[in-house]
Amino acid sequence: MSTAEQIVPQDPARERRSHFDRIEGATAAWIFQGDFYVTSRPDLYLTTVLGSCIAVCMRDPVAMCGGMNHFLLPDAENRDDHFPSLALRYGSYSIERLINAILSRGGKRQRLETKVFGGADVMKGMSGVGSRNVEFVEHYFARERLSIRAADLRGTLPRKLRYFPTTGRALVCELHDRDAIEAVKSETDCRNRITTTALSGGIEIFVP
Repeated sequence: MSTAEQIVPQDPARERRSHFDRIEGATAAWIFQGDFYVTSRPDLYLTTVLGSCIAVCMRDPVAMCGGMNHFLLPDAENRDDHFPSLALRYGSYSIERLINAILSRGGKRQRLETKVFGGADVMKGMSGVGSRNVEFVEHYFARERLSIRAADLRGTLPRKLRYFPTTGRALVCELHDRDAIEAVKSETDCRNRITTTALSGGIEIFVP
């Protein structure tokens, strides 16, 4: 993977994972929680697993450039948390960075095509984090006067997402059993770390 495509500096503790998908004939790049990635490569797609988190997928169909983010919470409770690597965990900053990265590659705001995924209420006792994330992202795009072309939001099951930035093709698969448990545990562990530091099955759905 070209270093020119890497927008967010890598954290050595969570080295970006990628592999070649023989079925799709493309490289799959994993998007971690609190991360985003923008590319113009037609031979690459972005993938992640979402529980109550949100992934915004966005592209400019003329510039043939697009990307995905993956944020955990709507906004930071600690307003002094301005470090970019930490602030990307929150929706408002993460979406802003995603948009600016696409515009810096020749994209135009009025041409942006957006698809949004996630926001499931996957665990009891999580204070409706998924629903709050969905409400935030819907309000954000309404306020910014940016339309959402397609969405797969809410529900109670985690999702696996694959997004092809140059074409806008998106594939969503709901996770069950062990895969769902692992997805929820990953998000819970991440939120617990934020609090502490004060900081596959199912049917694939093609989203046109």
